[in-house]
Order: sequence, then C-alpha cells, then structure tokens
Amino acid sequence: MDQRTPPQTEEGWYVLHDCRRVDWDAWRDAPQRARDRALAEGIDFLEGYESLADSDEGQTAVYTVMGHKADLMILHLRPTMADLDAAERHFEQTEFAAYTERAFSYVSVTEASGYTEKAREYFEGEVDDDSGLAQYIQGRLHPDVPDEEFVCFYPMSKRRDPEQNWYDMSFEERAAHIRRHGDIGRGYGGKVNQMICGSIGFDDWEWGITLWSDDMTHVKELLTEMRFDPSTSRFAEFGPFYVGRRFAPEDLPAVMAGHRVPTDEVDGIPSTATDDQPAHATATDARATGDHAGDADGHGNAHPGSPGEGDHPHGDGAADADHPTSGQGADHPTSGDSDEDGPSGSTGGRPGEDSSSGSTGGRPDVSGDFEEVDDAVGRLGRLGLHEGEAYDAGDYALVFHSAADAEDLVDEVGELAESFDHYDRHVTTTTRAQSGQSYVVSVWTAKEAADTAAGFLGDLDGIEERVGGQLGEPSEDDGSEGAAGGGETAASSQSIREELDAEGVYAGQPHGEDVYALVVYSEADPDELAEEVSGLRDAFDRYDTHVRTTIYQDTDADTTAVASLWDTEDAAGTASDYLTDLPGVVRRHGEGDGFGTMGMFYTVKPEHREDFVEKFDTVGGLLADMDGHRETALLANRDDANDMFIASQWDSKDDAMAFFRSDAFSDTVSWGRDVLADRPRHVFLA
Repeated sequence: MDQRTPPQTEEGWYVLHDCRRVDWDAWRDAPQRARDRALAEGIDFLEGYESLADSDEGQTAVYTVMGHKADLMILHLRPTMADLDAAERHFEQTEFAAYTERAFSYVSVTEASGYTEKAREYFEGEVDDDSGLAQYIQGRLHPDVPDEEFVCFYPMSKRRDPEQNWYDMSFEERAAHIRRHGDIGRGYGGKVNQMICGSIGFDDWEWGITLWSDDMTHVKELLTEMRFDPSTSRFAEFGPFYVGRRFAPEDLPAVMAGHRVPTDEVDGIPSTATDDQPAHATATDARATGDHAGDADGHGNAHPGSPGEGDHPHGDGAADADHPTSGQGADHPTSGDSDEDGPSGSTGGRPGEDSSSGSTGGRPDVSGDFEEVDDAVGRLGRLGLHEGEAYDAGDYALVFHSAADAEDLVDEVGELAESFDHYDRHVTTTTRAQSGQSYVVSVWTAKEAADTAAGFLGDLDGIEERVGGQLGEPSEDDGSEGAAGGGETAASSQSIREELDAEGVYAGQPHGEDVYALVVYSEADPDELAEEVSGLRDAFDRYDTHVRTTIYQDTDADTTAVASLWDTEDAAGTASDYLTDLPGVVRRHGEGDGFGTMGMFYTVKPEHREDFVEKFDTVGGLLADMDGHRETALLANRDDANDMFIASQWDSKDDAMAFFRSDAFSDTVSWGRDVLADRPRHVFLA
C-alpha cells in the first residue's frame, strides 16, 4: 500500500482545558475565614490570567460544568507550552485549588491545515501576510474566546478500523468528505462558534473541539446533523462531552455558594459588583472581542477554497467553511437568551400608600414577589446598614440580590430612591456590594409600603434572590436611649457593635479617626496566636482598606488582644469573620457583662516608656477606687514595645464616662502630651 499524503499544517497557540471537581464536603467543613481566603486567591488567579498578567498574548476563561463529570473548567490559550505548564502549577499553589481535584484535562494546539490549492499557496508562502486569507488563518490560530454564554468541549479522533480507516483513504477522498461536511457547518454561522485544536502526540485523542453558543440547542442541532454525514457516521470517534456556562472571576463566590451565576450581561459576559471588603477587592471588566480577520462579509467564516480542510468532523482551524463560525468570528450575536425571570412591565402602585386592602393602583399584588426571612437585621448588618444609623427598630427591609454590576445599578436605584422619598414611609433605598455580589436594599416603616416597592425593585436589572423581613421589634419608648442602669448597653442590640460583640469582637470608630477598629481577646498561646495573625495580616494587606492588624500582650495576664483597623465599616465587618476563627478567642477581656472601653494609639516616646508604665500603675490605683470600675489592663504591641493599648471594664457606660470627665483623667491626659508621640483615642463598647 502506498504512503498516504498528510495535509500540511500550521500551529498557533497552545491550549489547556482544565476541568476541576470541587470537594464539597471539605468546602462545607472549612471555616469561613479559610473559604474567604480560598475565594480571594481563586479570584486573583482567574482575573490575573484573564487580564494576561502572565503573558503578552493569549486568552483565559472560566466556566461552570454541568453534570457529574466536573464542576469548573478553566480554559487557557497561551503562546508556549511553558506558559501552560506555569499556569497549571500556579493554580495548584492557590488556597482554592486545595478544595478541588482534577476531573479531566486536555492539552492541544490551535491548528490550520488543508487540502486545496489555496492551502498549498498559503503554506508555501505564496500569499501576502496582509491578505484577507492570511489574516483569517492567523485569526484561527490566535483566536479570541467568544463571549457566548455556553461552552461545549469534547475530544475526538478519526476511525482506523479495517473497513473504516480514515488514514487509508486517498487525499482526494478525504478532501471530498471535508468539503461536504463543511456545507453543514456553514448553515450554523452566527449561531455556533468553534475552536479546532490538534492533539496528535499531545493527548489521548487527535483533536479537541470547543463550541460556543448562546443557545445550546444550536449546538445540539449542529452535531445531530453532522452525525448523519459520512465523515462522522463512518469515520469519527468521540470522547466525553463537557458542557458549561461562562462566568466572570468575581462571581466565583456566587458559584461556590450555590447561587445562580448572573445572567445579565455586559458585552455578553456576566458581570457582578466588587467591593472593598477583605473577601475580595478587585473587578475584571469583560474582555472585549478584538479585531477579527475573516471573510469580507465580516462573519469570520472560512473563505471558499481557503486552506484548512482538516481531518476532523467540522473541518479545520482554517477550514473552507467546513465548520460553524470560528472562535474568532466577529459578528456572532450577543446574548439575548437571558433566563432572568424577574417581573416586568409597569408597576403602578404607590410605595407610600397602604396596600393592605390589596389595591396597588392597577398593578397586580406584589406581596408574593419576595421571600420573608427572619434574619433581615443580620443581612443589613453584613451590608453595612445598622439600627440607629440607617433605620429604626421595627422598620421593614427588602434585600434584593442582582446579577448586575453595582456600578450599573447605582443611577437607576438612585432615581428610585428619589421617587420613594416622596412618601413618608420610605426610610432609605441604596445599592450595596459584598464579596463580589450586588444588592439593592430598601427600608420602609411598614411592610405594606415595602410590598408595593418590591414591584419597582423587581424591575431592576439582573434581580435574582428577593427577600424581606422586619428589622427587630419597635421600641416601646419610640427608640429613646436607655443608657442608665448597670449592664444596659448604650447601643441597640441590633447594631454592628452588638452583633460583633456576640461573636467576641469589639468594634467601633475611634473618636476623631477615619478608621474602624475591631478587637478580639484570646487566651491561646501567644506564639501560636502570633503565627495565625501573621497569616491573616498578610492576607489583609492585599486590600487597600486594611490599615493594620496588631497583637497586644498583657505581661501580667494570660490574655492577648488582636486589634485590626480598617478604613471602612463594611470591610471591618467582613474581617471580623476571620478574627473570630483565631484560636482561643474569648468573649471579652475580664468579666462577661458591663461596659468596655479601649484606649488606642498610645504611642510612647522611647525615652519615656518606663515613665508611662509607672504612670499607668498610679492611674490604676485611682481607678480601683472609682465607682463601677472592674479592671484595667495595659497591653503592649508584640512588635513595638512603645505602642500601647489600654482595655478597661466598667459596670456601665455612666461609670466609664464619670472617669473620663474626672480631674484625674484630665491630669493624666495633660501629662501624656509630653511622653506620647501621638494623641490617644478611645473606642466605647457596650
């Protein structure tokens, strides 16, 4: 038998399809701090590779994978094998990778090959580099990952059975099969994009096929029709199929939390908001599709007679239109098949009106448009909205999660808020972001008004989860402060300070400071605690909102304090989840009730450190005689002995304030001006 003639080929970018299965048991069992750190590193990895931080050119995209085969698929295209090797190992170094295992992978390279006269002209250098044909082929070798929502990947080979051996056929027979097969692919131009990669010698199959579409039924129809073509029915063998949906890296927390991946799109790619919280702080805009080489008609389909009639079922990477539109094709449709099921149409009800009668001004009753929950206070607290500041006890809140970017919601929500302000029952309506997710919060003095407002909020872009709930019980004295009595708190039980206090975290904003402070006390071994805090500090330092996190030790006691300072209350609130996971955390320094204060920013001039310690002992003697005083401790920064921290415990706020108004305290402050490098400030905690 004569040697058969293989087609000439040209290779482009190297490709890795990395499919991952999540260890859900390990993920659920992990502490929140560990999960947040893993998500932050996972987002950083994906955003870095999508933005080509590692290379001058290439593409990266991430997809969910449906079914049992895998949970995630990361697609890398890079100029060299070394780039893929580094990307693969880099991912394994992330905390997120520890919760995954590889379910499947495929290594290949984009490929153009052909049988026609034009193919030979191209491969023999007879085509100008700036010609449409040459640019088209280069576009196939260096494709843009298209913006379509769905992806379908599978490997395949040509059959080599005795009676059905593709490689035993003549060059002309193979070319005829490819041309006929390509006629089918042309019918799906604009519906399905594809990338054909060769993998002979790279992996277990001969080609890797990646298809993209905004409607998976188009993929099904294409492949069904091709199954009946002899080039497939007689000569094709297929590997496993992986089907998924693209999501933006910042939506990784939503994917791992089991939420719907956002379906609203910006330029075809789902997008959500970012925040300045420690969970993550950076957003990646959707990558726009670049300039596309292709047919003169701009569709990226193959030129009639162009090189690329390859040996795979859809033609080749530069096929003679033997395939659906190429992965780099220009005029593929943007997504219009959003499965957003939010309400639409006009909502005529007036939010300020009492709708208890069921009338909503012509709009159907929307009271069923959201799920009632009993943790509305906590939900608002996590979004930085707290009683006494943003609302009163007894108000009713709506919290709607949106798949849209928070920045894209701000203007529309602002207009709604202005309209709502015409009604006396409206308290506030605002856009918030947390851990890469967008939320719209609307607070009203009565559920009836909130019911009607829900109709308006439901028409916002990307609305998915909708919940509402009462914000505590209204105060009998109409919200007046009950600060007198020992043990009573100065802050509401629903405030951020009380919420964090229940977790062993003290929170407050030092007087005159722009930072927000968190403090936990621990009875763990100081060295063990220091090692844990060092890791936290390194993680926190990645966020612009982090000021510092410091360990303070009381040389006369076993208790150690960890103080963390942040620029924003929202960021501090998220950081509290990390702090409460530290070893040996106790509810408070000293006794478990009463009123506590923290004296911070006691930076002592080195030459006066001993004087300051002696002065503290003197003041401690005065405090022992003060009504309501329980104990006061002086703690020093482990890393800077001149940085001091004073923690006091009192029976009540009034007792503490009596001391701060006393002559003894005033004299101490005056004395401190000479020995301190900075002015101390206090945080008051109920």
